[in-house]
Amino acid sequence: QVQLVESGGGSVQAGGSLRLSCIASGATYKFTYMGWFRPAPGKEREGVSCIAWNSGHTYYTDSVKGRFTISRDNVKNVLYLQMNSLKPEDTHMYYCAALVGYIGDCLDQRRYNYWGQGTQVTVSS
Repeated sequence: QVQLVESGGGSVQAGGSLRLSCIASGATYKFTYMGWFRPAPGKEREGVSCIAWNSGHTYYTDSVKGRFTISRDNVKNVLYLQMNSLKPEDTHMYYCAALVGYIGDCLDQRRYNYWGQGTQVTVSS
């Protein structure tokens, strides 16, 4: 059984930074990708960033490129999201997720098998 537990959310002013963490337990050796997601209009969740669990290749949605950095420690089984230059429109609940088996578009939330409960990020102007 896989469990994902996020932490690191909070309230910051615009231009500030936060670092999200997601601790994974269970059969993490099966992971193909891990990612960070947030709610979006017209979608259940928008892919913010994802990372290939073994190779470390990273992917970002356009709105966060140059501001957010995803990384992972696949020895400690921890996923990170460093969020810099935060904007009020980044205010959301952020969820980490893990995907098993599929190789392809890792920003598509429909592919993911396991989800955390989320951590709230609030950015004030």
